[in-house]
Amino acid sequence: MEGMKRILSYTRRAVDDYEMINDGDKIAVGVSAGKDSLTLLCALAELRRFYPKKFELVAITVDMGFEGTDFSNIKKLCDELGVEYHIVPTQISKIIFDVRKEKNPCSLCAKMRRGALYSYAREIGCKSVALGHHFDDVVETFMLNLFYEGRLGCFQPVTYLSNTQITLIRPMIYMPEKDIRYFASKNELPIVKSSCPADGNTEREQMKQLLHSLELQNKGLRYRIFGAIQRGEIDGFKVMGRMQGIKEYYE
Repeated sequence: MEGMKRILSYTRRAVDDYEMINDGDKIAVGVSAGKDSLTLLCALAELRRFYPKKFELVAITVDMGFEGTDFSNIKKLCDELGVEYHIVPTQISKIIFDVRKEKNPCSLCAKMRRGALYSYAREIGCKSVALGHHFDDVVETFMLNLFYEGRLGCFQPVTYLSNTQITLIRPMIYMPEKDIRYFASKNELPIVKSSCPADGNTEREQMKQLLHSLELQNKGLRYRIFGAIQRGEIDGFKVMGRMQGIKEYYE
């Protein structure tokens, strides 16, 4: 796959730095069918071939229940990668939009999707779930918490959920979104377009646009924010020796 070497470089650095994978792990990749999760799936499938710690890989898609959604091309990709693929049917879309008629559906939707994903992953013997959060997500989440909650916080690179006995890993935290877009486009990954009515009209999308406009006048802003998160050791992030020159690494 074109661009795989660069994608693997980001992925392995994060996996090694935060000790995300242990020998014998069975890892479920949460595949939403967007560019991020599909890139993560390809990266871990390739990493599996040579990583010194041997691990199994499966892919899980939580079907939200939107009419006409077709995951057949995702299944084809998984077959090509040699990854077992599971689809979990749900009625999440109906509950949120038809029954509850949520005006701000994203938080509840994420909670329900994650619940279904973790439960099924545990059911098929997975102890780890890999999510496709990337470098830009780290910065945006930090800024969202600062702007809307008045606190310094982010998600963790590695999180153990005691209630489900699942460990969440985020192997793409060093990977800029621009590299994911390039990889997904060049390799024609089978992205399934979202049918969600709230797509593109969220606080996260607004923050993405704000950061973009600010960076036009403050080049390297996101990299400095990411560096501050590491230096402050916020939510498990930390400065790694080889990541000191973070701005130069990403440019």
